[in-house]
Amino acid sequence: QVLSLPIVVIVHGNQDNNAKATVLWDNAFSEIDRVPFVVAERVPWEKMCDTLNLKFMAEVQTSKGLLKDHYFFLAQKIFNDHSASFEDFQNRHVSWAQFNKEILPGRGFTFWQWFDGVLDLTKRCLKSYWSDRLIVGFISKQYVCKLLSTEPDGTFLLRFSDSEIGGVTIAYVIRGKDGSSQVENIQPFSAKDLSIRSLGDRIRDLGQLRNLYPNIPKDQAFGSHYNSERGGMG
Repeated sequence: QVLSLPIVVIVHGNQDNNAKATVLWDNAFSEIDRVPFVVAERVPWEKMCDTLNLKFMAEVQTSKGLLKDHYFFLAQKIFNDHSASFEDFQNRHVSWAQFNKEILPGRGFTFWQWFDGVLDLTKRCLKSYWSDRLIVGFISKQYVCKLLSTEPDGTFLLRFSDSEIGGVTIAYVIRGKDGSSQVENIQPFSAKDLSIRSLGDRIRDLGQLRNLYPNIPKDQAFGSHYNSERGGMG
């Protein structure tokens, strides 16, 4: 016998996502001297944050990890709780079911399926944008509205889609003649979309986008990404 990293045998590609979740959980949270195959059913949220961060950096191959605000958004998502503070979440435990069994409210997928979709999209199409900190990514639609509603016309930011797996969307503010503001969200771009035309070129195409939040002219923020990508690869 020999000790090895955990492995999962699958018979169909549609089991791949679940297998990756099983290996990740086992790798991160099992004890070295455990009874074979036994792993904790619930783990501290703080440990989960470290695991998601390491997985994200390794998968995307970036030195820019997740930030405190990102963890807060992810906690709200996995616990389905928008009233708790960042500190409240630090004292909680997250279960395997919350991570990879329970469907997110109003969605057709689990937390892990959503997060893995973000990983895949970022790795394939958004690595350089993420590494340049041009994508906020992990932020709710509601909080984006709050941030942008007081900003000048054409201010925008990029976030990962809540409603689709593996999508990135652009939220921007429009001001009416009466000065009232409205935040619009562009239909999310998938990896397939970004392989046809890169994110940088799409942003350049959209005349209603002017400044990347908080106040960086879009050509200054994204100029180095215009026309510089082939096949949408970051």
